[in-house]
Amino acid sequence: MGSAPGRFRGVAIWLILAGLVRLSDGDAAGAAGPWDPEQLEQLAGEACAEGRCETETETEALLSAVLHSDTGEPQSHNLTETAKTYKVTCDRRNISATERVTVQILNASQDLMELLNANGTECSLVLFYTTWCQFSASLAPHFNALPRVFPSMQFLALDASQHSSLSTRFGTVAVPNILLFQGAKPMARFNQTDRTLETLSSFITNQTGFEASPDQAVLEEDRAGPLPAAPVKGIDWLFVFSVLFISGFTLYAILCSDSMRWLVPGPEHEHQD
Repeated sequence: MGSAPGRFRGVAIWLILAGLVRLSDGDAAGAAGPWDPEQLEQLAGEACAEGRCETETETEALLSAVLHSDTGEPQSHNLTETAKTYKVTCDRRNISATERVTVQILNASQDLMELLNANGTECSLVLFYTTWCQFSASLAPHFNALPRVFPSMQFLALDASQHSSLSTRFGTVAVPNILLFQGAKPMARFNQTDRTLETLSSFITNQTGFEASPDQAVLEEDRAGPLPAAPVKGIDWLFVFSVLFISGFTLYAILCSDSMRWLVPGPEHEHQD
């Protein structure tokens, strides 16, 4: 019987030779995959026949070590691939089981910065809309459903025509416009044209890592409010004053032009007569 180092060295030589033979045969798929236990047992048996192993227990332990070392690396590689880093790290809101979360609409006197925790890391989704906009009305039921899908977040909405300073501050040039805030800092903007509950949920999940609840459907109560699901008809006084100003300025420019002076009788025409 040989010594223990000699026995293991003999088995290792047989394994190396077997690997070289498989590579020379061009079996790339077999070379990349795990070793076949039957082949390993056959090789170990040939080594034992030459007096380089002592017991079957030692051979099985060696084969088990080779098999586990061969299949362990792909598993760790797969675990590394599944790891994902999200863009915004948000803390979840602490809400009670009986608390009903809903969209909070700011009135003209409320300030957005007062509702956002500047020192916190909780995330809020803010909608800039107008009551007369058809696109804002179409989005309303889907946005009303978001607090039920993501109860750990805060959802706010404000009328851009009543908060023009905030619209200018955050670059809101068109409505509806949706911004994701972490504390009081804007982190991401929703830029898709398809504004549905599904696309909004995907946007939140991709940015924060929050998983949506199974209840991802727009209900009749979502169409009832708090955001109106139909455009509110009314007089846009800002538009009226803009039209009057432009019309008055245009009329003044025409009357002061040189072409109009020949149509109005003046002192020069009376002197020539």
